[in-house]
Amino acid sequence: MLSLKILTLGALQTNCYLLYDQESQSAVIVDPADDVSKILQELNFLHAHLQEIWITHAHFDHIGAANSLASVFNQVPIALHPDDLPLWKMDGGAPLFGLPIKAGPEPQKLLSHNCNLNLGNYTFKVLHVPGHTPGHVVYYCAEQNVLLSGDVLFKGGVGRTDLPGGSWQQLMNGIRQHLLILPDETLVYPGHGPETSIGKEKRENPFLGGDVI
Repeated sequence: MLSLKILTLGALQTNCYLLYDQESQSAVIVDPADDVSKILQELNFLHAHLQEIWITHAHFDHIGAANSLASVFNQVPIALHPDDLPLWKMDGGAPLFGLPIKAGPEPQKLLSHNCNLNLGNYTFKVLHVPGHTPGHVVYYCAEQNVLLSGDVLFKGGVGRTDLPGGSWQQLMNGIRQHLLILPDETLVYPGHGPETSIGKEKRENPFLGGDVI
């Protein structure tokens, strides 16, 4: 059985996700935003083996605890799209805000569009959806009808594109081509704020113009 735990961490209230496969007792952390002690507490409670760290994109509020986690777990693999490596090497832009965040070791697993990541018997498809950042990806598990959307799609909103590397056209194209084609019942777990669904966003999200596919 796959379980999903939401930890809302850091000054920007970023959603960090702990995915746990009960059969294998393996876990993945998606976007370790901040406060490594809380993440470790949850892993210890489950007696989970941390398999990998998956990053949706390299903004500092999504990677704040990655360095500490990698150190605690002896350089556990970090997965990132290569187009966000420059942002990663800039510590996610944290120095621009005077924040003491270090991204840590360079990701060992470089992602590509439509590649698969596995957690136990569950498969997550990686979809490259740039626009918020050049290398932004989302993680989709068809078997569980779950989409981890990072800062691409929110309840009633979409990602901002006014930061370096942003593109409104890329973002909207990616949402329409890769996300809105998913089943309406797909649950969407975003990088900030509450969960939603693909169907709800197609009907109600004002940024999508009532798109129906």
